[in-house]
Amino acid sequence: MNIPPSGAGQVAGTPAPIPSSELLRGQRVIEIDHEGQRYRLQATRQGKLILTK
Repeated sequence: MNIPPSGAGQVAGTPAPIPSSELLRGQRVIEIDHEGQRYRLQATRQGKLILTK
């Protein structure tokens, strides 16, 4: 059985994706500070994400 190496299929130099569950940690909404600007990341009931400034 061939098992692809870890990170296979990624573009070189591109970081691995972070699961949304790791960012949200059980919450529906989090606030993110990016370069002095505040953003809201919200998970909808339909399982989609909304990022607003």
